[in-house]
Amino acid sequence: MAPLVLRSGDAVFANVERVNAELFTLTYGAIVRQLLTDFEEVEEVNKQLDQMGYNIGIRLIDEFLAKSNITRCVDFKETAEAIAKVGFKMFLGVTSSVANWDADGTECILILEDNPLVDFVELPETCQGLYYCNVLCGVIRGALEMVSMKNEVRWVRDMLCGDDAYELKLKLLEQVHEEYPYKDDV
Repeated sequence: MAPLVLRSGDAVFANVERVNAELFTLTYGAIVRQLLTDFEEVEEVNKQLDQMGYNIGIRLIDEFLAKSNITRCVDFKETAEAIAKVGFKMFLGVTSSVANWDADGTECILILEDNPLVDFVELPETCQGLYYCNVLCGVIRGALEMVSMKNEVRWVRDMLCGDDAYELKLKLLEQVHEEYPYKDDV
């Protein structure tokens, strides 16, 4: 499945409308800076970035499903591959890979090869503990919840914090079964 998904990610990326990368990066940086000014506590800024991402993710999933032509994924592994190969390529122009699956197939690591949100960024000492790109955790969490997957997403490694890679940990908490609001009286 991986080669087909990667080609699909490249094809979708070629056909989506793009915004100037530097403008996007600088605008995001201004948002993070304003949050740091407004909330002062780094942990609260992390929560706000996650919530902003969640709100984006619950809307972004519609565009992803409409433009990517991806059919329903059969399991969490296939879903993670679609996020890594198509989602990141479609919306950020980068590819990522999936690694370190647990035995149950409910937990994995997404490794970002590049992260355009951190261009021109250096975190000062006063921002220790800030997950600058925490918005990505919220986007993934929100998008997956809209397709009935209750999940947890967090940064494991972040180059802005001195690590050698960008890695997100995805954990499926529960596959929520769809409930219909009414019964047919047939």
